[in-house]
Amino acid sequence: MALDRTLPGIQTLKHVVVLMMENRSFDHMLGALKATHPNIDGLTGNESNPDTTGAQVKVQPLAEYQSQLDPDPNHHFAAVNLQIFNNTQHGPPLPPTMQGFIASYFNQQQNTAHSHDILYYFTPDKLPVLTTLATQYATFNRWFASIPGPTICNRAFAHYGTSFGQVSMDVFYEGKPFQAIYNRLLAANHTCKLFYYDEASSTMEVVNLLQNQPSLFGTFQDFLNACKQSALPDYCFIEPNYTDHPAPDGSGEAIACDQHPDHDVRAGEQFIAQVYNAIRTNPNLWPNTAILLVYDEHGGIYDHVPPPACPPDTPFIAQPADTGTLDSFAFDRLGVRVPAILISPWVAAGTVINDVFDHASIPATVSDFFQLPNAPRSQRETNANTFLNNLTLTTMRADNECPSFVVQPANS
Repeated sequence: MALDRTLPGIQTLKHVVVLMMENRSFDHMLGALKATHPNIDGLTGNESNPDTTGAQVKVQPLAEYQSQLDPDPNHHFAAVNLQIFNNTQHGPPLPPTMQGFIASYFNQQQNTAHSHDILYYFTPDKLPVLTTLATQYATFNRWFASIPGPTICNRAFAHYGTSFGQVSMDVFYEGKPFQAIYNRLLAANHTCKLFYYDEASSTMEVVNLLQNQPSLFGTFQDFLNACKQSALPDYCFIEPNYTDHPAPDGSGEAIACDQHPDHDVRAGEQFIAQVYNAIRTNPNLWPNTAILLVYDEHGGIYDHVPPPACPPDTPFIAQPADTGTLDSFAFDRLGVRVPAILISPWVAAGTVINDVFDHASIPATVSDFFQLPNAPRSQRETNANTFLNNLTLTTMRADNECPSFVVQPANS
């Protein structure tokens, strides 16, 4: 869908900011909202999976902040096949029943009771930042990981619109002819930056991205400084802290805030609020910035919505030796659904978006909004939906209509 440039929120927009968190499914984080917001496609409480004894186990609101999903649930291609199709070796034409999550988690520890934890979800009171943003701005009902696999290949879709045929965690170098969205922005004289947390927790794809352009990387503190100075680049991609380590300013411990199991989910809540507050409290940025909060993939955690098919990412095909199954993969179906929220004072509170999106929608949207010159783009990016038409209000929301948070910094 073409961008509606008559929308006041689009005419005002100058900055697009993407914050990508880690490894949580939609139902796990936002599924409980269905009880109070029926338009959100969450949980009824009757969803279930069979365990290894054959018993049907229902979802339960028992998710804990930390120490529950240990070991880290498997989210590599073959394991996700099992989660979606209840079969490790084959996908389509098998139906995507979403009945293999408990079986997949059982495989890691051979503990029937522990395997049930993969169906647990958070109640809204436990995630006040995430659920407030979801209900006060726009929630995507159908944002899926780009492929049914792990982190690096999914994040590649956010940067390039493709993973160049990769379905694993192998580090790879940028391919041709598809350039990262950052390179395309630079070629069109736009500013952009990828903000990683700090030197001890840098971007997972630093080897792949912008190898000879270190000036396009910045730390999280650089992001905060840019917000204070009203000097935000046109496009920003923000990464959380992936590890517990000493804070770079010597102030104590920098706690991992990516929400990757089994890191403390509360640290991620604080980090999300810190990013939001940095923009929300600056009157020079808030009216002209759109924030997309999204997760890279589901991390092996239960979601009830079957991932849909999509146009293949021609010419890329992952062979069985790459997928760890008996099937090749043409990048013609999406991964498991993840939380995604669009934040702007030009978004009506309680908006729910039902179109299908995946991470290829990020470079597609950025390219569309900044009217980048035609350049080779992957098939997946070319076909991806863009999301800025959801800035639908004709008048910007008043300050008292937009939530604010009082939180401690993520490294406190």
